[in-house]
Amino acid sequence: MAKSQPSLPWLRGFREGAGPRYLQIVAMIEEAVRAGALRPGARLPPQRDLAVRLGVDLTTVTRAYTEARHRGLVDAMTGRGSFIAARPEASAFLLDLSMNIPPPPKGVRLADKLQEGLAEVLRRSDVDLLMSYHIGAGSLADRSAGGLWLELLLGAVDPQRLIVTPGAQPALAALLGLLARPGEAVAADRLTYPGLRAAARQQGLRLQAVEGDSEGMRPEALEAALAASGARLLYLTPTIHNPTAVTLSAARREAIVRIARQRDIQIIEDDPYARLAGDAPTPVAALAPERSFYIATLSKTLTPGLRTAFVVAPSVRQSEALVAALRGLILMPSPLMTALAMHWIRLGVAEELLEGVRREAADRQRAAAEILPATGQAHPHGLHVWLPLPPHWDRHRLIEAARLEGLGVTPSDAFCIEGRAPDAVRVSLGGIPDRARLLAALRTLADILADRHVSDAAVV
Repeated sequence: MAKSQPSLPWLRGFREGAGPRYLQIVAMIEEAVRAGALRPGARLPPQRDLAVRLGVDLTTVTRAYTEARHRGLVDAMTGRGSFIAARPEASAFLLDLSMNIPPPPKGVRLADKLQEGLAEVLRRSDVDLLMSYHIGAGSLADRSAGGLWLELLLGAVDPQRLIVTPGAQPALAALLGLLARPGEAVAADRLTYPGLRAAARQQGLRLQAVEGDSEGMRPEALEAALAASGARLLYLTPTIHNPTAVTLSAARREAIVRIARQRDIQIIEDDPYARLAGDAPTPVAALAPERSFYIATLSKTLTPGLRTAFVVAPSVRQSEALVAALRGLILMPSPLMTALAMHWIRLGVAEELLEGVRREAADRQRAAAEILPATGQAHPHGLHVWLPLPPHWDRHRLIEAARLEGLGVTPSDAFCIEGRAPDAVRVSLGGIPDRARLLAALRTLADILADRHVSDAAVV
């Protein structure tokens, strides 16, 4: 007796004039998900079975399942089949242009590197030790590997001054707590990294805005801000600044160092993109090592999942104080991810991944320059575009119009620490892994900006 097939009440017949059949299949899945007929975790029929049921060829169903995966409707598990994906909250975006992360490295299969690297780390390591607590600045071998990664930027680094941390944000929070007291001011660019705003608010610190221009922070503006606020600490993101994409010129870096020495202030140099840029001037920390804390994360150059960053302190004593401050925030980095990151650095895999990310970022930047308005500011190897809006748009209308089209972009308000935020948005190019989908998202955004693709509900 032939085995009966399960009932699939969400299936319906094809409709004339309703578009390609593979897209009609996707529409059936979408309608079933919205109606609750297909819930997260529900298994879809095997592709061949569905092709037979619908009377279409296998290629049509394969294209439908692929498109459903691209839309986030379906998760495919090798050897198990296709399942309805867990649905994001209603506020989530189908096409996320808001998250600044590296794109998949061009010419390198990250999944293969992960499998190979983890297998080698586990083969070489005592697993019990790897899964235990590792409290402190990191092993000497790990700190030496961190110094190797930073050598092109800072020259030879004393491993005793280098700390391995679980990402840049905990390091920044710990440094703010170590170097400033509640109520004190910290000088920073008027548009600055949102993580600084969050950490300063948590620590009870005031942020003093410093104006800049196309070369970055203006030295005379810094002097005025320091005099007005009494700040003893300066925060800089000098290379491919987040969000404006400006790189602080060599002359400005030297001028800022002179001011810092004259006023005896300390500097936190958050430099996540310097290795990515490849053409950045000498870091401030190399010009003034006696007063600079240098932060470099692998999240923006390799992959966020490593949760690994390095901090170089001015002295061994200050590195030990930072380790103690970090311990109160987060006990340790993930030993497994740290071991993988250091293994990649020592074997040269990290350099290979970095070059792959740079190549893909460059391709995406070239495409973005062709699609988006010419007012956009970007670095050829950067992860984002800073986009001042045309006069007929304000950022709030644009954000709403983009949301209605399933796009997420970041408004200038997220970065502004003083005064009125400019009408501008940050467009991140790495958060959508598939380049074709990224280009489609950028074209939609360009259409919105040109008033060719605006939903009536977005216009107020």
